[in-house]
Amino acid sequence: MTGRIFLKLILCVFCLLLMALVTVDLSAAKVARDAYIRNLVRQGTEKARMLALAFPDLEKLDAARVREMAQAAGGRITLVRTDGKVLADSEANAAGMENHRTRPELIPAFGGGVGWSIRRSVTIGIDFLYVAVPVAGGAIRIAAPLAEINGQVARIRRQILGSTALAFLPAIAIAALLARWMSHRFAATMAHATELAHGNFRTRLPETGGEFGQLARTLNETSGNLQQIVEQLEREHAEIEKVERIRKDFVINVSHELRTPLASIQGYTETLMDGALDDPAHNMRFLGIIRHNAERLARLTEDLLTLSRIEQRRQKFEFGWVRLDALLRDAIDSMRPMAEKKRIHLAVEPGAEGCEAFCDSEAALQILSNLLDNAIKYTPDGGMIAVGARPAGDFFELFVRDNGMGIPEEDLPRLFERFYRVDKARSRELGGTGLGLAIVKHLVAAHNGSMRVESRVNQGTTFFFTLPAGEAASEQRVNPEFTAT
Repeated sequence: MTGRIFLKLILCVFCLLLMALVTVDLSAAKVARDAYIRNLVRQGTEKARMLALAFPDLEKLDAARVREMAQAAGGRITLVRTDGKVLADSEANAAGMENHRTRPELIPAFGGGVGWSIRRSVTIGIDFLYVAVPVAGGAIRIAAPLAEINGQVARIRRQILGSTALAFLPAIAIAALLARWMSHRFAATMAHATELAHGNFRTRLPETGGEFGQLARTLNETSGNLQQIVEQLEREHAEIEKVERIRKDFVINVSHELRTPLASIQGYTETLMDGALDDPAHNMRFLGIIRHNAERLARLTEDLLTLSRIEQRRQKFEFGWVRLDALLRDAIDSMRPMAEKKRIHLAVEPGAEGCEAFCDSEAALQILSNLLDNAIKYTPDGGMIAVGARPAGDFFELFVRDNGMGIPEEDLPRLFERFYRVDKARSRELGGTGLGLAIVKHLVAAHNGSMRVESRVNQGTTFFFTLPAGEAASEQRVNPEFTAT
């Protein structure tokens, strides 16, 4: 590619130089011819005037004397009387020559001036430069063959052409170097454009000075912009695929979660309608199962509505200053009856006294309640659960710690996904919907907070989350990553 571009550029340069050479030749030829003719006219005028002074009487000069004068003057001499009659000519018989009264070079001479013209001689058929000057009784005319003039002009043209050609040699060499450099830059630019056409937007051109450098910067900016657009489109496409996958998983999970309690309610209802309603040994147990599954459906529906409101930002939060020690005690007190059934000890660790977070008190209480509910469910009888808070920069970090069964490490990354359960059978047995931690995650995100989990199997689990310690830390809205799953 570089070779083809180089040949085209050097050919263009050669054509331009050739055109310049032809232009110089034509201009120089015209200038040289005009200058040579003016010089010959001047010389012919001087010679003719000298002859006029030397021989004032034209009638006394014979043909032999005129030929001697022509040989001395170096040209053809013609003596013409005022009436146009040719008295003598150095190269022709005057008696046979026609009247010269109307010759263009003689008309000014007959009037007392100097005349000249270039034309073909009617007498001998040769192109001449004629110069005529006045003399008593007529005019003297000197003529020089035009072939001599053309030969002199041709010699001058050859000299000019030779000098110009020699002068163009360095120009051709410089043009060749410039063409090679430009062909290399053009080839690099075309290769860059080809890469862009093939979708490689990471390619870049070296940026230098001048117009090529400006072009390179423009193309590099275009490549960068295209790369950003493609990456953004890829991210959006991946996000759309992720959302679509989540939607499908959500529909499947909701359908699965609804199917089991609905099937149980339908089955036991049909059993009661078929006669078990009058069976005192089983009817109350069947009604209890129906009630348990109805409550499970109610909890699932409520959790779905809560999660939907938060994700769609329809959940209204009322931020204000909340004392953390009081918040922790309220959460413990609300969950104490459930904990006492399993003889689990609930405790508030010191450190939250006097601390105030800028948050929605109901949302913060729901976060703690959901975490405590999970901790109680997965902590064995006689276990211990502690809650607490501590400063963490512009936030307070709250935690819920238990000494329960723990969570396997491979399950931690998916812990906050909707309907994800570490132990699916036990979770349903305990009445969990699989949405509690997803709700917690979104409520924390609504406070511009973050969550993390530390857990060891058979040793216990600690959930950490942050609440803003001031208004500035709570100004941001929900982080997009918390609305994706």
